[in-house]
Amino acid sequence: MTTHARWRLVLGKFAERQLGGLDANARRQDEALEFLYGREYEGRGLRKQAAPGTLDPSALVAVTWLQRLRELFPGSTAETIEKHALDRYGLTELVTDAKTLQRLEPNQALLRTLLGLRRHLDGEVLAVARQIIRQVTEEIRRRLEPEVRRVLSGRLNRQRHSPLAATQNFDVRGTIRHNLKHFDRERGQLVVDRLRFFERHQRHLPWDIILCVDQSGSMADSVIHSAVMAGILCKLPALRVRIVLFDTSIVDLTDQVDDPVEVLLGVQLGGGTDIAQAVRYCAQRIDNPHRSIFVLISDFCEGGPPGNLVQAITALAESRVRMLGLASLDDTSEPVYDRQMAERLAACGMTIAALTPQRFAQWLVSVIS
Repeated sequence: MTTHARWRLVLGKFAERQLGGLDANARRQDEALEFLYGREYEGRGLRKQAAPGTLDPSALVAVTWLQRLRELFPGSTAETIEKHALDRYGLTELVTDAKTLQRLEPNQALLRTLLGLRRHLDGEVLAVARQIIRQVTEEIRRRLEPEVRRVLSGRLNRQRHSPLAATQNFDVRGTIRHNLKHFDRERGQLVVDRLRFFERHQRHLPWDIILCVDQSGSMADSVIHSAVMAGILCKLPALRVRIVLFDTSIVDLTDQVDDPVEVLLGVQLGGGTDIAQAVRYCAQRIDNPHRSIFVLISDFCEGGPPGNLVQAITALAESRVRMLGLASLDDTSEPVYDRQMAERLAACGMTIAALTPQRFAQWLVSVIS
């Protein structure tokens, strides 16, 4: 493809007079791009103009368009265009047709869109959506679980040694100290008779963990990771995990905490936010405050009277419940939250942080130990 043709595809149909026409294959690529990016012109008040002798972009339907993308563009380019269709242009017909949905690449961006459209999914489309949700959450779980389990299942006991060899547990100083008696002075070498390894011991943590998750519209990624993390934590010994979703209403999905797919299918993103009500609900389900950890995952943008939330958090602090406020993260992993409210909650005794799942596990260990 010539440089002129590439620029013509980038700039769109209105650049044809200056840059010239396209060959048959490039023309098909142009039609596919115009179907989506032509919406920019419409948004600026310009009318659609069908090019004579070609397929008017408006004649494309979502299924045909998606199939054409995969035929005409490299996989990575097609995925980028799909993401723009869903996130930037709100082309929701892509996820309300089962055949179309099956052709989309399962990823977290698509999962966010499905959660936002959850109330519109049913029948065959819902069945396909369930498969996509399971595939994406399983991928997230495989990435997170090994490190989370390693952190929470035990820690290095530097007083005892283990006969089981594991390179990450290798005790360099202990090995040298134990084998100094075998030092060969003539060769200037240490003859290692026995390697030493730290023993990893199991800890039983008699703690209840309550994940109280804001499901307002901006919290999609945090909801996804919370559902997966709850599924990981509930499988660890001596941990009882409760997960509660809220906006202005409350959904307790504790009976499904071991299945992130079912938790996410219970999500209804959007609506207002009543954090204080959710905190009070969770407080009523705490049996042993001294062995309870309350985790509020939110942007702290309270829709109700701020004083109610401060009062609810203060009551939890006075009962000696450990509390963590996890700020929501944007697409670039930057924290996005109401800092003034977060400061008020911190003054009540709540730790406020923006943590990755791995660092969250490390925080749990620091609190429990």
